[in-house]
Amino acid sequence: MTVHPMTETSTRPALPDRLAVDPRSPHHVAAVFEHDIGILFNDKERFDVEEYCVSEGWLKVPAGKTRDRRGQPLLLTLKGRVAVFYK
Repeated sequence: MTVHPMTETSTRPALPDRLAVDPRSPHHVAAVFEHDIGILFNDKERFDVEEYCVSEGWLKVPAGKTRDRRGQPLLLTLKGRVAVFYK
């Protein structure tokens, strides 16, 4: 028997205003990543987001395959309307 994902809304944590994929970031919330989340940027879903902030209206995405000296992807900041949701 499978449980439909829409019935588990009470067990999901609230989506934070700012969230980062990198576990070293102070804005990383591991409990949120246990569920599938979606991010809309200017009414289009993005799948390559590394960090976002809904209230300030920006998100960070990798700049191609470019890496910094520590091996982390270089990030571009894009400004616009940001909305997040559980899938």
